[in-house]
Amino acid sequence: MKKLFMIGLGALLFVTACKKEDTTPSNPINPNNKGYITLEYDNRVGDLGLVLDSPFYTNALGQNFSITKFNYFISNIELLNEDGSTYVVPQDSSYFLVQESDAETQEIMIRVPEGNYSGVKFVVGIDSLRNTKPLNERTGTLDPAGTAAGMYWTWNSGYIFLKMEGNYNDPNDTVLTRQDYLYHIGGFGGFTSPTINNIKNINMSFGTDRAEVRQSKGIAGPNVHMYVDAGKVLSNSTNVNFNENPMVMFAPYSTTIANNYAGMFSVNHVHND
Repeated sequence: MKKLFMIGLGALLFVTACKKEDTTPSNPINPNNKGYITLEYDNRVGDLGLVLDSPFYTNALGQNFSITKFNYFISNIELLNEDGSTYVVPQDSSYFLVQESDAETQEIMIRVPEGNYSGVKFVVGIDSLRNTKPLNERTGTLDPAGTAAGMYWTWNSGYIFLKMEGNYNDPNDTVLTRQDYLYHIGGFGGFTSPTINNIKNINMSFGTDRAEVRQSKGIAGPNVHMYVDAGKVLSNSTNVNFNENPMVMFAPYSTTIANNYAGMFSVNHVHND
């Protein structure tokens, strides 16, 4: 009996060992299948959520300000896979206008091949090719008479990449009256000769997180939750003084503001469930 028991125990250990060696993933990746990933742009001012018309924000110079409009274009999106490959979203489907006044525009859902994604690249602005196409070839998000209305300079033949408007007051002023500020930043480098180029390329890692895209999840795919700090438009590499620069459009100082807002993006977390 003891011998039979030892044989039975040995067989059990053998089966257990075989099970431990079975490393086949329960949900393997098939790059021929596609699922969905959502890029969420959560607009904020420092540690506070962005609330339009709120007068309670303060810049690095101690000037109080509100934000009445905050819009920006996101385009040319690429997803970086942990295996080293990159998925480039087809360009015709890779232009989005994020608007603080419209919550639906702040979540961009994209259909991509299955994979464990570790980062994302995108452009803030509109590339020179699209800026110079005939108007009748710019439809959908890029239609100056439709979705892009108010985000296009007819007089300058180009898109406004970021629009931030509001009012401010300086506590050092003897009369604390609020004054308007307006920042309309664009410029794609010029068509026939070099001009201002405020196109900004953003490259963001998810850190140790992975966005696990699987066809079986349907539209309930992973969500990449990004913070977008509008306060950094005013104070990132350079502190913007409202009194000195209350209105900036197609002018040399626009490059200062563009360099600031290139640093306003950060990944907060990736949500897979």
